[in-house]
Amino acid sequence: MSQNPSSLDDLFGPVAAKPDGSEVLAALTAAARERILILDGAMGTQIQGLGFDENHFRGDKFAECACHQQGNNDLLILTQPKAIEEIHYQYAIAGADILETNTFSST
Repeated sequence: MSQNPSSLDDLFGPVAAKPDGSEVLAALTAAARERILILDGAMGTQIQGLGFDENHFRGDKFAECACHQQGNNDLLILTQPKAIEEIHYQYAIAGADILETNTFSST
């Protein structure tokens, strides 16, 4: 890991393949036995702080969509992926052990 990591890959290494669920569970269980794990914070609050307007939410992918998109935070994974990655990165730098997905309203 570099002195001043500048991306999630710098912090955690690149993801070469989808990790095996049992390996992830084992790693989380082992870590939880040793210490309290820290979950990241509110994505919506951080997204609102970016001040995105309708065009940011639409991006190029949904520029022609007839429906209003501002406030559809989940859509930003597709239209503003660097912004979402930066929010996750900031939580990781702050010490979060677990980063949740930006899928609050995708259920």
